[in-house]
Amino acid sequence: MANDRNNTEYMRPIRRIVVGGLVVFLLALFLLWRIDSPRVERFRANLTDRFVPSFDWALLPVTKAIEMVEGFQSYARIYDQNQELRRELRQMKAWKEAALQLEQENAKLLDLNKVRLDPSLTFITGVVLADSGSPFRQSVLLNVGARDGVVDGWATTDGLGLVGRISGVGRDSSRVILLTDSNSRIPITIQPSGQRAILSGDNSAAPLIEFLETPDAVRAGDSVVSSGDGGVFPAGLLVGQVAIGTDRRMRVRLTADYERLEFLRVLRSHANEVITDPGSLIAPAQIGPPAPSEAAEASQ
Repeated sequence: MANDRNNTEYMRPIRRIVVGGLVVFLLALFLLWRIDSPRVERFRANLTDRFVPSFDWALLPVTKAIEMVEGFQSYARIYDQNQELRRELRQMKAWKEAALQLEQENAKLLDLNKVRLDPSLTFITGVVLADSGSPFRQSVLLNVGARDGVVDGWATTDGLGLVGRISGVGRDSSRVILLTDSNSRIPITIQPSGQRAILSGDNSAAPLIEFLETPDAVRAGDSVVSSGDGGVFPAGLLVGQVAIGTDRRMRVRLTADYERLEFLRVLRSHANEVITDPGSLIAPAQIGPPAPSEAAEASQ
C-alpha cells in the first residue's frame, strides 16, 4: 500500500508536467499558424515539408477506411441500378414479345388483304379457335362454317403458304386438316423442273415427297406449288421448298408458319365439271359424221 501511494505521488507531478507541456506545445503551434509574417510563413512551409510526408504511414489506415466506405457506397448504388435495369429488361422483353406478335399479326392481316390471287378465286378469312394437334392427327378449328358458305375440300392458307384443306363443316365452325397430317395427300408441282409428285403428311413438320418421276431433276431449295391435278386444290398455291430430311428422303419445308396459325384464308373453289360418262376419260370425243347406227338411234 505504501509503495502504491509513493508511486502515485511520484507520477502525479510528471503527469502535470506532460499535460502542461502538451498544452503549451499546442498553443504555440496554434499561434505559429496564426501569425501573418513572411518569415513565419517560410518556417511553416519548411516545417510542413519536413514532417508531413513522414506522417503518410499514420494516415494510411484512415485513407483506406475512407476508400472502403466510398467503395461500399458505390457498390450499393451499382447494385440498386442493376436491380432496376433487370426490372426494366424484363418489362422490355414482355413488350418486345407483344410487339413481335402484333407485328406478325399485322403482317398477316395486311397480306390477307392485299395479296392478289387468281381472279376466279374468292376467299373468306377465319380465326383459328383451337389447335387439336396430336401425334396421330393434326388439325385446327376455324370460326367460319356453313353459314359462311364453307364447303368440304376447300384449300386454306395463312397468307404465306398453303396450310391444309377443310375437312368437316359445322354451322359456325369448320375443321382444317393440315398438310402435316398423316391423312393429307395433295398433288404438287416442283419448279423449275416441272416434276409432278404427291405431298404426303406423316405428322412431322416436313411432309414427304412421294411418287416423283425423276428425282435427279429436283434439287434442295426448289419451289413447291400445288399442281391443281384432280381438282383437289387450285393450281399455283405456294407450298414450300424442297429439303433433304435426316433420313435422306425428299421433304418439303413448308412456307406457312405453323407455329403461329392465328388467321386462315379459306379459298372458295368453283365446282369442277361433273363427268357423267366414265368412258370419256379414256376415249376421246368422236369428230366427224356419226356412225349409221348412232344416226339411227339419234333419229329415233
